[in-house]
Amino acid sequence: MVQLTDVAVGKVNEILATQEPKPAGLRISVVGGGCSGFSYSMAFENSPGFLDKTYNFGDLKIFIDQASMLYLDGAEVDYVETMEGSGFKFNNPNVKSTCGCGSSFSV
Repeated sequence: MVQLTDVAVGKVNEILATQEPKPAGLRISVVGGGCSGFSYSMAFENSPGFLDKTYNFGDLKIFIDQASMLYLDGAEVDYVETMEGSGFKFNNPNVKSTCGCGSSFSV
C-alpha cells in the first residue's frame, strides 16, 4: 500500500483545484530513466486504468498501475519545503540506492 501524508494530500488538492476540467485523480508511477535506472512520475488523470489500484485519501483518488506497485508498495509520499526548494518526497523502503542528485533510484 502507498501512503500520502496529510501535507502531501493538501498540496495535491491545492494543485487539483486549479485544473479545468477537474481530473478524476492523480497517477503515481515508476518509469525507467535517470542515472540510477528508475524515477517517479506524477500526473493528473481523467480516469484510472483497467488494472490500476485506486487509493482514496478523502476526496483525493490516487491511481497506481500494477508494474509500478511492485516498486511503490510500502512507500510514503510527503510534500516538503526546504531552503533548497519544495516538492514531493518519496520515502520508499524498496529503494536500494539513489543517484547523486536524488532524482532517480535503483531497487
